[in-house]
Formats: sequence, C-alpha cells, structure tokens
Amino acid sequence: MNRLKTRLLVTAAAIAVLGTSAQAAELVQKDDAPVTRTDSLAGLSVDSSSDSSETAETAAAEESSTEAESLAPDAQVRSKLTGRLVDAEVGTKRPMAIMLNNIYDACPQAGIEEAGIVYEAPVEGGLTRLMGIFEDYRGMEKIGSVRSCRDYYIDFAKEFDAVYIHYGQAVYAMNKLNAEGTDNISGLQYQDQAGAVSGYFGEDIFYRTSDRPAPHNVYISEEGIKTAMERNGYRTDYEDDFTGHYKFAADDETIVPDEGTATVIRPGYSVNKPWFEYNAEAGYYNRFQYGEAQIDQNTNDQLAVTNIIFQVCQWQNYDDHGYLNIDTQSGGDMYYFTKGGYEKGTWKKEDPENPDSRAVYYDADGNEITLNQGRTWVCIIQDSYEDNIVIE
Repeated sequence: MNRLKTRLLVTAAAIAVLGTSAQAAELVQKDDAPVTRTDSLAGLSVDSSSDSSETAETAAAEESSTEAESLAPDAQVRSKLTGRLVDAEVGTKRPMAIMLNNIYDACPQAGIEEAGIVYEAPVEGGLTRLMGIFEDYRGMEKIGSVRSCRDYYIDFAKEFDAVYIHYGQAVYAMNKLNAEGTDNISGLQYQDQAGAVSGYFGEDIFYRTSDRPAPHNVYISEEGIKTAMERNGYRTDYEDDFTGHYKFAADDETIVPDEGTATVIRPGYSVNKPWFEYNAEAGYYNRFQYGEAQIDQNTNDQLAVTNIIFQVCQWQNYDDHGYLNIDTQSGGDMYYFTKGGYEKGTWKKEDPENPDSRAVYYDADGNEITLNQGRTWVCIIQDSYEDNIVIE
C-alpha cells in the first residue's frame, strides 16, 4: 500500500486567472528562494524554426520530447532541474555542474543561489565541497570560487547530462576525466605525475580575483563557459533520450511527507556543521553553516531550497592522505525533506549496468518519490556517519 502523503491544491486557480505560462511560472517560483532572476541577456540561443503561433503552453506540454530547434523564441519548457516552466533557451540546454569551494576562507560563494541543484559531499579532513548544477547562467559574470575535482562528483554530474567544470583534480579522478563520454572544462592543463588533463581550453576560460588568496580566488563566467563549449564543440542540447533526473509534482499539488516533522535538519558534517531551517511562511528551507546564514556573495541573499535529500553511500579511503572513495553505484538509505516533513527510503541506480544512469529515490513502499517543484540540495552522507543525522 502506498505511503500516505498529503497533497494540497495550492495555485491552480490563480494560474488559470493569470492566463499565460510565463505568469504562471512566476507565481510557482514564489514558494522557493526569494530572488527570481529576470536577466534578458541572450545566453545560449535557441534556433526558432517553428510557426510563430506556437504557444508557450503547447511547448510546456510537449516538454522534453520537443527539440530546441522547433520552439518559438518565447516558448517555455519544463526544467529538468526544478520542474518549473523556464525559457526554452534555458530548459533545452545541457546544464553546467560547477565545483564550488566550501572552505571557510572561500565563503560566501558567488552565484550559488542560481544553481537549480546543489550537491554537497565530504572530501579530505572532514571538509565538504559543493557542486552547483546551473541551467540559467545568462549574464552571470562571477561564479565560484571554482575548486578541484573529486571522482564521485563526475558521476553525479553525468546523472544530469551536465558538463563538469573544475579547476584541478585529485589524481584518482584522472581516469574518469580523460575517459570517453566525460565532457569537462578544466582550469589546469597538466598534473604532475599524471599527465595531460582533458577539458583544458586556454587560460582565458577562468579568471582570478585579488580579494582572496589563491587557491580560493578562481571564478568563471557565462562568457568563459560559452568560449570553452565553442572551442571544444561540446554538445549543447540534452541527449535525445534524457528525460530528466527527478519526478516532480504537478503545478496544482504540493507534496508533504508524513513520516515525521522536519523543521531543523543537520546532515552531521564535522567541519562546516551545516543545518537547514524550515520557513513555514515561505515554504522553503534556509541554509546555514559555520555558525551563520550561508549567503550568495553576488546578492547577499541567504540560500534557500524547496527539497533536501540525504543520500547515504558506502565508502572507503583511497590512501593515507584522506582521499575518499565514495560508492556512487551500490545504493543505500535515503531521506527526503520538504515542506516541513520527511520520509526515509532507499536509493539505487536506475540501470545497474550503466554507471551514468540516475540514482532513483524510493519511499518505504518501493515507489519513486515525487519532489516538489523548486531547488534541491543533495547531501552525500558516508554510511558510517548516518547516525550523526539530526532531524528535529
């Protein structure tokens, strides 16, 4: 029997009154982080060869099955990252998975508020590193600071058909970075004792600032991303068979898990000691770490997300230097938090024979969970530290 969930009708009537998909999308966005970007810069363009009478509603209904070149310039599609209606020039293009420094001296990060999804995982010494997955980076001049790769982040990026962006890497990531099928943008051309690094496209792709000491001062911009993509000729559209990672709720429903209350959530990381607090009035979780609100340097806004997932993974050490070998394939426990409630379940690979297939999250009854539309934060938890999770 399916686990009972409360599904609340929230915005259907208002959306019907508004009348257009663009207005409806704006309304839906208000239950997430308070800032909505309205940049009108071109970004990655869409070839418009369809009839001009094609409406945004038609494009949204067709969703991922409609190719970018058949969409009108003002068409909208469902975002594969947030489930919301977004401009077709954004929602049909591959996202960028950017490694973000999370050491105290590198905070606050610039541009992280615009990531549709953030992955947080432990690295050496109990620190965590972040990977923001961006679909809309139009007009962005400062994203970062960008930090080095760990091999398990490559696996997470591939689950979203994303281009992976990093500045440096652990030696254990070299084989994956240089493997066929890994599209990456690297800030370094060589690594001592390892050789050439795939994805290096010139010194002008990234840039350094003078406000922080190296290595905490490397950033990338929309211009740098577009230049690197053009120089290599990377595919810019999603793969034809990629339908998205998550299963999202419809516009007129809200998912409230009923296993328990989750107003304060702590993943148990030992150094930055992050936590999330539920803002019931706004309907999203505010993010804190290092004893204070975590903000975006570009806007000074506190980070806020609709969905939080704790993905528990098996692990071992690669060596005596603390490099972690996190198992992204074997499955394990999962916790899903949204709208002040939570449920515990499991995760496993959709296709065990395909290491790049998505991790699917299941409730206790074995059904794939449905996420609310909005931003998602995924915390990777080492299985031996699962008991450090706090839910209040």
